[in-house]
Amino acid sequence: MKKRITRGAIAAVTVVTTGLALAACTPPSDDNGQLVAFGPQGDNGSLAENEFTQLLEKKFDIDFDWQTTTYDGSVAGEKRQVSLASGDYPDAYFLVPWVDAFSRSEILKYGQQGVLLPLEDLIDEYAPNLKERFEEKPDWEQSVTAPDGHIYAITQWTECYHCSYPSKLWMNTTWLDKLGLEQPTTTEELREVLRAFKNDDPNGNGRPDEVALSASASEPVINYFMNAFTYAPYGSPSSPPPMVLDGDKVTLSATTDGWRAGLQYISSLADEGLIDTASFTQNGEALRALGDNADGEILGAAAVLHPYEIVTADSPDGRDTHYDAVPPVKGPDGTQFATYRSPVSPLGMFALTNKSTEEERIQAIKVIDYLVTEEGDRLGAMGPEGEAWVPAVEGDVALDPELDPTFKPLTYDETSNASWRSMGQYWDSLEYRNSQVVPEDVYSPDGYERRLLNASQEYEPYAPDESMLFPVEKLWPDPDTSAELAELQTNIATYITQAQAEFVTGQRDIDDDATWDAYAADLEGLGLSRYLELQQALYDAL
Repeated sequence: MKKRITRGAIAAVTVVTTGLALAACTPPSDDNGQLVAFGPQGDNGSLAENEFTQLLEKKFDIDFDWQTTTYDGSVAGEKRQVSLASGDYPDAYFLVPWVDAFSRSEILKYGQQGVLLPLEDLIDEYAPNLKERFEEKPDWEQSVTAPDGHIYAITQWTECYHCSYPSKLWMNTTWLDKLGLEQPTTTEELREVLRAFKNDDPNGNGRPDEVALSASASEPVINYFMNAFTYAPYGSPSSPPPMVLDGDKVTLSATTDGWRAGLQYISSLADEGLIDTASFTQNGEALRALGDNADGEILGAAAVLHPYEIVTADSPDGRDTHYDAVPPVKGPDGTQFATYRSPVSPLGMFALTNKSTEEERIQAIKVIDYLVTEEGDRLGAMGPEGEAWVPAVEGDVALDPELDPTFKPLTYDETSNASWRSMGQYWDSLEYRNSQVVPEDVYSPDGYERRLLNASQEYEPYAPDESMLFPVEKLWPDPDTSAELAELQTNIATYITQAQAEFVTGQRDIDDDATWDAYAADLEGLGLSRYLELQQALYDAL
């Protein structure tokens, strides 16, 4: 299958693992000079036979011995945790943020136990490119440095511009044109458009088969709409509860009057059948099935990061070109925000363990140092020159026309086993991303990145003031309270997600004061005050 390479990454939060009292005492093992490395392996071929693996082995005189898992996050995460708990862990971990990367709690825990080794001295002596990147992006170095001053794991730095505004609404503008409608700018105009999509047969088949708006459980439909009532922090099934700063005070948005007003609006849309209630339970494949419906176009809009999540690129009937982003709509009181997502990732991708030898540590850190160069990133995360990308030539235009173009991504064989892809993507600065060559035709697969950039530029003016943003991604846990915090966070976030779905679908009456008060009381019973107290302490320690 041929696919366009889209550079970007989505972070996820991993669950804190249980203890390993004995693992830290495990001495380095004799692995006959091989670097035992743990990493995910896809269906496109083995890591041992991977072309980029072989390039690294030759370039840095490494002999990899791979312990592999899959890209299924639950399976991969469990296997990694078992390896640590049993003491049978590798010399090095090469992980993927959205699969099985280390959480900050794990990084600090295993680092202080001596299982994960400090990397800063190795970086100082053997990783000049990484040191230079840290100087370019001081927030990156700050984010990987634990409170004790050590660097136990390397995270990904990603300034994917379109990912910075993840909660977008993509609407079928061919349906708008057919019905003689304008793109909505307010919550009530949006309601009228969705009514027309549902009731006025925009696909022209004479059947009431249109789905006005849908989403998937992995990208909560709440986020886009809520921003017309109060700021909605980035949310996903694995995210913390929605928190914002009020001055220097950490607060929970999900119990405020604004949040309730947002739920009342979303619930009113669901009451009219204007939001697909499957949005709270279906996965991405089910959502794509609506967009790719074989019997004709039936999807009016979707709340997703980008339109290829809802329709296949280069569709035979051209429907992949029909969806354009709707900038944040204005709420009844003028509220109009766009959810912002930080480039800082708290998830550890690369770490060395006390099983490794000094020589293996030097070899491994040189690999990471290579991966943060432009050459290393393109070969590691994208693929070989001529297959995955080509150098820019005279006349090419960069995604940001003010930058000199450097490379042009190509359409290539997705089954190729020539790169590490997400496992090799550590460096993704805004300047690097925006220097890629992208055609002007935003509706062609090759021009897709420009389509996403243009959409994001319409969201950027509505980004919240930085003083509102609770920097959860920058916080390091307190070892004495991390287990308690993790349990509280899981319970509170799970309850909020479930309750919101029930409010929107009518299982709970969002207009009933007693029901709303009971919801707030339930959160308090789950330890909300203690949770905010712990988060406040971590924030104050920044």
